[in-house]
Amino acid sequence: MPRASHSVTLEDVARVAGVAPATVSRAMNNPEKVAGKTLKRINAAIAATGYVPNLLAGGLASNRSHLIVAIIPSILNPVYAETIQSFIERLDGTGYQVLIGESGFGLDEEDRLVTTILSRRPDAIFLTGITHTRECRRKLLAAGIPVVETWDITPTPLDLVVGFSHESVGRAAANYLYDRGHRQFGIVAADDPRAQNRNGAFCAELARLGVERVESAVIPGVASLAHGRIGFRDLANRGFRKGAVFCSSDTIAHGVIAEAQARKLRIPGDIAILGFGDQSFAAYTNPALSSVRIDRAAMGELAAHAVLARLNDEPVSNPMVDIGFSIIERDSA
Repeated sequence: MPRASHSVTLEDVARVAGVAPATVSRAMNNPEKVAGKTLKRINAAIAATGYVPNLLAGGLASNRSHLIVAIIPSILNPVYAETIQSFIERLDGTGYQVLIGESGFGLDEEDRLVTTILSRRPDAIFLTGITHTRECRRKLLAAGIPVVETWDITPTPLDLVVGFSHESVGRAAANYLYDRGHRQFGIVAADDPRAQNRNGAFCAELARLGVERVESAVIPGVASLAHGRIGFRDLANRGFRKGAVFCSSDTIAHGVIAEAQARKLRIPGDIAILGFGDQSFAAYTNPALSSVRIDRAAMGELAAHAVLARLNDEPVSNPMVDIGFSIIERDSA
């Protein structure tokens, strides 16, 4: 039995099984070509030694590592979870494994992470967002592997894009609230770039409709219920006690509901609240939260489908997929 002080090698397995290293390699890559008794002995040796094949070394000839890396801004934000889960489920059984990396919301952080990831030679990369540093774009293009950008849309993707227009969401949210008679507006948002794109379009559309001022509270860090309370507290302390509030996430919107209720404000009589993401709890807040719904599962599945097509040298019918969105009307707005 090989000592635990060094990595178990294919030669170690061959020695325990009493076969040649080439036979062990054949058993792992083409088990149907190995006699049953021999295969059973090799599998027992693998189990006994704890051997894990070096797929990167074994895949160099085919230039495949069988790893796909998915980069998200934050593992603490549940809004990304359903997309990643769907992405992983679609890849299940294809021979590819997904590793998840956290980039934060800064472009320089993403650049550093991408540099590290590319040095490990993944077969494809899943990105959140379409904005990257020039250096990051250059590295991704030079890698020559499938890259799918998600959670946004652009006519000029690095390779593939599956997402939706944040600007369209902002405009639709403005019209939705304006059409319901609101003329005073506020924003409570995290400081991530996609939320800011929605907010910019929200304000621009309201300006087109004749609304000159929108109160805004932007909270740094990961979106949380506490941030929603802090943000609305800021608006209320500035005198915002009647109108409609557009939130960058349902989690923040839940905090706005809590703070408004603590201040004895009626929802939606005094304050109407519109979230973003339509998370699983949105229909069960009190009052039920109106929200912008994104089909997060479809985004993950379509992203995986496009990546697999690229990896299998199959045609991609549409490299730019806009999954759209819808506004779900409930009691809060």
